Amino acid sequence: MNGIAFSQIKKEYDGFYRQLLQKGRLPMWSTSKGFWNASIADEVYEAFKKISLGKFKNFLDIGSGDGKIVLIASLFCDNAEGVEIDRFLHNRAVEARNRLKITNAVFHNKDFFGHDFSKHDILFSAPDVPMERGLENKLLNEMKGNLLHYGNHFHPRFLKKESGFMVNGTMVSVYVK
Repeated sequence: MNGIAFSQIKKEYDGFYRQLLQKGRLPMWSTSKGFWNASIADEVYEAFKKISLGKFKNFLDIGSGDGKIVLIASLFCDNAEGVEIDRFLHNRAVEARNRLKITNAVFHNKDFFGHDFSKHDILFSAPDVPMERGLENKLLNEMKGNLLHYGNHFHPRFLKKESGFMVNGTMVSVYVK
């Protein structure tokens, strides 16, 4: 884990959010399939350290938004990927990755229901709708490793909670089949 690289990622996204705010936009909005809300970099970084994310090889952020989570995960995992349907957010993720010269992060611009989860040993989700609206069935069918669930809401009903902890008031849980 490289603290300097994390600081660079955080600085990149702080600048992006400042630009949005200067234009009168909050770093959150509806997409064609859901709702994007910027995650808190320090919380995610702390959660990744706490679960020893580096023991996993292939990370996937389900609904990766602006790519910040994937770029932070790239500091820990050999391969970090994100799948996001919103073209603006996807393009922003690619732009940040390229500017920061991060080579082990890949972004897919598509609906995550059309993406194969099975090659990843750790999945990340900060869901914006209840998981029983389709995502949990996909996880039950394709998940080969663990799910890292970020947030106090919309927890899976049929996956087994292996562990959970709080980071600055946010619940972080690890689920298995």
